[in-house]
Amino acid sequence: MEQPNPAKVLEVCRVAPPPLSPDSTTPKSLPLTFFDMLVLKFPPIQCLYFYETSHPTNTLLEVVVPKLKHSLSLTLQQYIPLAGNVTWAPDNSKLIVEYVEGDTVSLIVAESEVDFYSLSGDNFREAQNFNPFLPCLVGSETRVPVLALQVTLFPNVGFSIGYAVHHGVLDGKATTMFMHSWAFICMRGEDSTLMPELTPLYDRTLIVDPSDLEKTYSNFWFGKDGSGNKNLAFGDMKAPPDAMLGTFLLTQDNIEKIKMCVQFPWEQKLL
Repeated sequence: MEQPNPAKVLEVCRVAPPPLSPDSTTPKSLPLTFFDMLVLKFPPIQCLYFYETSHPTNTLLEVVVPKLKHSLSLTLQQYIPLAGNVTWAPDNSKLIVEYVEGDTVSLIVAESEVDFYSLSGDNFREAQNFNPFLPCLVGSETRVPVLALQVTLFPNVGFSIGYAVHHGVLDGKATTMFMHSWAFICMRGEDSTLMPELTPLYDRTLIVDPSDLEKTYSNFWFGKDGSGNKNLAFGDMKAPPDAMLGTFLLTQDNIEKIKMCVQFPWEQKLL
């Protein structure tokens, strides 16, 4: 018998950025660079954040969730490409990230009775236990969203925010910048101005590709299955049943030693 889903979906909504002003400099379309093409078909990045709070479900639904939605919309105004999709350019020759007026980000709101601390603790856990709390990037063969989100409420204990992002559009740093920006705007309110370190840079002319690696990587991904293969869709994103997940705590001393290994790798090998 199939087991019930540990997360009960309460709402599936679409969050859109506010309309762009006529003088906005945020681009609605960006070409993928060779950095992006290198990891184009890598599995989407998925991550889960846990927030402890003693609020009951009603308070979470009436106060926390609306605030998250509103601040998400404001944040997307600064990160417009995240509300868009990876798709083919009109001439079907190159891949782009394209935002079209009316595009939105999928946000699932769910509720769960699963032990909050068994998921958020430091013990080893089966990776498949996190599947119900992480969204997927659901698209088509020609158009795939950049971002999907899920907020799961754990009554009287806390809530989690899970995301899935397209690896061909965002790396770890860019995703962290977005999450920090969302948290900043959620905390500061409507008139928040992002700090310079949280403001995205969209200037693709800074990336020089004299060897045309973008075309090389594109041929690798789309040439090996036949010249007509333009499929952008992802397969199953669920963790396999035999995978384990653990949390490892690093002290400040551990972090400093890692920095030293990165800065002086050859000296470390000689020791």
